[in-house]
Amino acid sequence: MCRAPSRQAVIAFYDRFGGRQDRQGWYEDAPLERLIAAGDFAAARRVCEFGCGTGRLAARLLRAELPPEARYLGLDASGTMARLAAGRLRPWAGRAEVRRGDGSLRAPLADGACDRFVATYVLDLLPEPDIAALLAEAARVLAPGGRLCVAGLTPGRGPLTAAVTGLWRLAHRLHWPLVGGCRPLRVAPRLAPETWRVLHAEVVVAWGIPSEVLVAERRG
Repeated sequence: MCRAPSRQAVIAFYDRFGGRQDRQGWYEDAPLERLIAAGDFAAARRVCEFGCGTGRLAARLLRAELPPEARYLGLDASGTMARLAAGRLRPWAGRAEVRRGDGSLRAPLADGACDRFVATYVLDLLPEPDIAALLAEAARVLAPGGRLCVAGLTPGRGPLTAAVTGLWRLAHRLHWPLVGGCRPLRVAPRLAPETWRVLHAEVVVAWGIPSEVLVAERRG
């Protein structure tokens, strides 16, 4: 089993990695398109993205998906990523805000303050206890009926994707920065049915790399 690196090590890595994160689109873009379609962002009014990276997904949402009255808050513990995202989202300065996180899993929002909580290629970076903690935080800040929208690496299901997953895990064990600290996992089984109602769950494969796309509604 792949052990996740520490939060501090991940933050330091992404501070150095910077804008190169945008090069991951060759396997991330197709899953993110499915997440956007399933997340019904046209009905969103307040979006919180945890681990906003360079702001690439946020710019897409603000440009083409969110209604004019919607507001966006992006959080990233990496100072480099927060700076890049803030620059990219400057055209929407009246609607979008980016904050550098303090390294914790706490969002600076009141209970029930948002209707979309987005985390893409973030949960697959976190140690197991932190995954549970971030899902609990998402449940706290989402209003009843709000949607958790996540995407991340997941185990392969066929011979090809299983082989790719195996190679990815090996690279993670040998030297996790080779794969950005991410490792394949499944989020759906971690969602407590008394808290979440799964609306959409699928595995999207791009260039042999499988990603889980999951949208779940916060129960009242």
